[in-house]
Amino acid sequence: MVDFEDILRGLAERARALRVLRQLRQEELANRAGVGVMTVRRFEKTGRASMENVLRIAFALRAEAAFEALFQAPKYRTLDEALAEPVRKVQRVRSAR
Repeated sequence: MVDFEDILRGLAERARALRVLRQLRQEELANRAGVGVMTVRRFEKTGRASMENVLRIAFALRAEAAFEALFQAPKYRTLDEALAEPVRKVQRVRSAR
């Protein structure tokens, strides 16, 4: 089971990897994001920063699209709702021989 600290560490690692992939130094990222260098360093080390600063860093890294899915309402409220939806049958296309 993934816990809170694992998620923070994963965020930190992915942010750092993306920064390196984009060939940015921490100072450059901080400048583009409008945050302090220490904020970037702390975030890359611990995954901890305010939500606003994380979003600023994500925008600077061009990774803000992932925030669109955060806190999205589920398609179904209950298992019964999910089971009540009709199942679409998949039709297979035969290859021409």
